[in-house]
Amino acid sequence: MSKLYGSLEAGGTKFICAVGNENFEVVERVQFPTTTPDETIAQTVAFFAKFENLAAIAVGSFGPIDIDPHSETYGYVTTTPKPYWSNADLIGPMEQALNVPIYFTTDVNSSAYGEAIARPGIEDVVYYTIGTGIGAGAYLNGEFIGSIGHTEMGHTYVAKHPGDADFDGVCPFHKGCLEGLAAGPSLEARTGIRGENIGFDSDVWDKQAYYIAQAAIQATMMFRPEVIVFGGGVMAQDHMLKRVRDYFTDLLNGYLPVPDVEDYIVTPAVAGNGSATLGNFALAKKLVR
Repeated sequence: MSKLYGSLEAGGTKFICAVGNENFEVVERVQFPTTTPDETIAQTVAFFAKFENLAAIAVGSFGPIDIDPHSETYGYVTTTPKPYWSNADLIGPMEQALNVPIYFTTDVNSSAYGEAIARPGIEDVVYYTIGTGIGAGAYLNGEFIGSIGHTEMGHTYVAKHPGDADFDGVCPFHKGCLEGLAAGPSLEARTGIRGENIGFDSDVWDKQAYYIAQAAIQATMMFRPEVIVFGGGVMAQDHMLKRVRDYFTDLLNGYLPVPDVEDYIVTPAVAGNGSATLGNFALAKKLVR
């Protein structure tokens, strides 16, 4: 009987569980709302428990999370504003119930790894998700960036857009951070209209793109990756990618050599928001090896 590998994309809105084969093809997949830890983890365990030949699971979770295996709270979701989930043990109950090895990282690290696998010849990837929140993972030289903890690139501070002087953002922790100024909820906070209902000619998109381009500048200056991938609902807007590329080119101002911007700043290569699932299958298989 061939081995199967599990993927859990643990999001603040929904959990996506999948099992894949040796070729990382999805055998079965399910999703359900993220409610309380007890209820949601019980549903997760029930799904994976059906597979007798499950060899390992990789979990990519919303955060912040504790990824230090020497910590007393390893496997916990920590200071999240998500109701019921602050200081919740995610991995412990799964390990106890399923008795298989579990790899634990952030959802954006899983996506970054999936994008590296999906792009032949590419090894160094920075992946941002621009959605309800903003997170980023960096996979460079065969390793994730971060040791005692994971990166929180969504909470770096950015320069204000000239037309945004009176807007401090929606982040409950910081005024002027990337997430607070550029995540999906900031659109409605500025306009009173949900992002999907805002016309593409609204100047609010230029503000978003200006901040997202600064994220690409930061990633370029700090990590020098081969590609920067922007996923998430905000970047699903057809017009956003060009706006971000244009602002990035202006802000970089020729300071460093980078690949052609159309190859360098991109959206996901894996369809259907499947980057994290692919990455998790590969991380689980790597854990077994």
